[in-house]
Amino acid sequence: MAEMKDVFGQEPHPVEDDLYKEPMRKRRKSDRDQRFRAFPSVEQSALKEYEKLESRTRRVLSNTYQKLIQSVFLDDSIPNGVKYLINRLLALIEKPTVDPIYIGLFGSTGAGKSSLINAIIQQAMFLPVSGESICTSCIVQVSSGCCAQYEAKIHLLSDQEWREELKNLTKLLHRTEELGREEADAWNRDEAVEEATWKLQIIYGNGAESKNYEELLRAKPKRKIPTSRVITLKAEEAEELSIKLDPYIRTQRRDWDGEAAEMHIWPLIKHVEVTLPKSDLIPEGVVLVDIPGTGDFNSIRDEMWKKTIDKCSVIWVISDIERVSGGRAHEDLLNESIKACQRGFCRDVALVVTKTDKLHLPEYLRERKAGNQAIQSQREAVLERNEMIKLQRTRILKEKLKRKLPADFKVLEASDLVYTVSAQEYWQQALLTEEETEIPKLREYVRKRLLDKKRRTVTKYVTEAFGLLLLTDSFSSTENLPNEHLHTSVLRRFAEEKVELLEKAIGQCFACMEQPLQEGVRTARTSYRCILRACLVRSKGNQGFHQTLKAVCLKNGIYASRTLARIDLNEALTQPIYDQIDPVFGSIFRTGKPTGSALMPHIDAFKHSLQEKMIEIGIRSGWKYDSCKNNFLIQEISAILGGLEGHILRRKRRVYESLTASVQSDLKLCYEEAAQITGKKACERMKDAIRRGVDRQVAEGMFERAQERMQHQFQQLKTGIVEKVKGSIATMLTLALSQGDGLYKELADVGSEYKEMEKLHRSLREVAENARLRKGMQEFLLRASPSKAGPPGTSL
Repeated sequence: MAEMKDVFGQEPHPVEDDLYKEPMRKRRKSDRDQRFRAFPSVEQSALKEYEKLESRTRRVLSNTYQKLIQSVFLDDSIPNGVKYLINRLLALIEKPTVDPIYIGLFGSTGAGKSSLINAIIQQAMFLPVSGESICTSCIVQVSSGCCAQYEAKIHLLSDQEWREELKNLTKLLHRTEELGREEADAWNRDEAVEEATWKLQIIYGNGAESKNYEELLRAKPKRKIPTSRVITLKAEEAEELSIKLDPYIRTQRRDWDGEAAEMHIWPLIKHVEVTLPKSDLIPEGVVLVDIPGTGDFNSIRDEMWKKTIDKCSVIWVISDIERVSGGRAHEDLLNESIKACQRGFCRDVALVVTKTDKLHLPEYLRERKAGNQAIQSQREAVLERNEMIKLQRTRILKEKLKRKLPADFKVLEASDLVYTVSAQEYWQQALLTEEETEIPKLREYVRKRLLDKKRRTVTKYVTEAFGLLLLTDSFSSTENLPNEHLHTSVLRRFAEEKVELLEKAIGQCFACMEQPLQEGVRTARTSYRCILRACLVRSKGNQGFHQTLKAVCLKNGIYASRTLARIDLNEALTQPIYDQIDPVFGSIFRTGKPTGSALMPHIDAFKHSLQEKMIEIGIRSGWKYDSCKNNFLIQEISAILGGLEGHILRRKRRVYESLTASVQSDLKLCYEEAAQITGKKACERMKDAIRRGVDRQVAEGMFERAQERMQHQFQQLKTGIVEKVKGSIATMLTLALSQGDGLYKELADVGSEYKEMEKLHRSLREVAENARLRKGMQEFLLRASPSKAGPPGTSL
């Protein structure tokens, strides 16, 4: 049974403990219907059909489960095959309907992420907003659910996690008296020092910044911290919860005098989860994530920042209209988002340009160069400028994506890569219609993503359930299959040969990385000094950079703050290697037609070859074409190999990040040495220590070791895939043996459940066709309907 672990995405349930466990109860019909409130009627109909199909499938599985439990209730010894079946049934019964779709709003300070979320959920001031400064101090997740009230859960750092940060903050604030006046002034103006001072003062009060670590451990925080490390807020109305939530997630100004008690714990907050009641706008199963800044000084929050980005299947890079053309911030965030496509679950990246109602008409008309048509109003100018921004930024973004991602990556085919939105106009509609603010367009995108995921998930669920019922029916079947041991032996030899070919194909896929890795290493060796110099230089010399550099060293080459761009020396040093490998790496983990470098198509080809061989053996040996066992094997091959994709996606992050992890490990002593430097000219001395350490490690083969470690990670991934495939196929073939091997016993008759499952499996096509017909009719009606006019009072 051990070989089943991870293949199905979870540990099989121990028969002794879980055999008699009640399956998950059905959701009430009224609750199911409420989930679709955010969808138009046409999409609601499709979702209801899929929901009904899934519900009926779950009911069939539950009935089958109950029958099997009753048939083995008094048995002292349960055959392995029956254990396998019962655990698979229970796992499928309790399988979540649809994993949430995480949509990350990724933007710099003041870009308008919170305002955009407020507009999407139709709550104008729900999350704190400000046009002047940073507002959201932590990651905030917003979703709708089946709760009756508005609810927020504030998750705090554990005591151990806060102690770790406290130790680093006090190290950062350690200052000797050897500094000259100019150096002391620069030290005091350092952004990292200001941030650390403010955090300690918020928790422990004024003067905390001058105390050492042991003194602060004995100090009493200004507010009692709950032992559960979770604060739950509830309210009947959105505005009420917003008022309660605001002090926890709004970053407070240093000159703020009227502090509420809740403000005294915001440095301890890890993340916040907000759940709305059933929404007419945001469907259940979608999570909007406000991802502030570029990480955090705290290791736990910084790791959560990275993991949150990686679990998002969609990333919207948010940039306001005034900074989208000239600023560097959104370019850095786009690069981070593209990395998420490489290492995480992200499959879709878009640029969302906010505050597009902002336009100075005389200045725009003076600089306007496009088109001959005269602009008559502010509205016309805004619409023309938005369209121009879309065309320009779409072209630039597509070129950037093409350089980093394989040519058949799905995001490159997206019709919309850039959205121009205005939350303010969404509320006021003084210049633009609601549709022209593009808030409804983003909502529509969210709905379509969930609808498509529901379709794919239910199709997979029903197909897998059908395979299980085929197996269950074959347990009780009296069908005599001639030469069964011979069939299984032939199939086993065939599978062994195909596994060897698969292993070779995987090796060839990963071998494609060798040349770009070598080229990247050569480039890194010749350019690392220039890269390091650029990372260590500030426009004003060392002014305001003294302790920031120390913070970089304390965190092993990384410093993330709420106001500065993220500093990551390890990533910068390895960037020349990533520039070379990114297109190839993306090609390896893409989906599509089998090629020399794509991994998943080879696994799919392996699966199809086994299925075809199964059919061939069945036909030659006189098996009926619709034999239960024959069909079961074909279906079960898909089920057990289907779990490999999730395993590969989880492991590829470790493979991708192995380069920076290797460099960080090699430079650890160098960073520790630099972090200990204090006194006069400490900043220059730290820089020298870092330069010497990097020079030494490069000379000793730092980049070559990083290459070897990535190749080792690829080798481990290949070994893991092959072992899982072998174990899964062995399990499947063992279950395919006859009743004579003692795997089977007389079980309850599940013929009626099998027949019902067969009907549900056939109805999949009908449901899909109905959905296509409704979609076509909807598009026809939209094309035939008259276009909407502009807002009242605007010139058209």
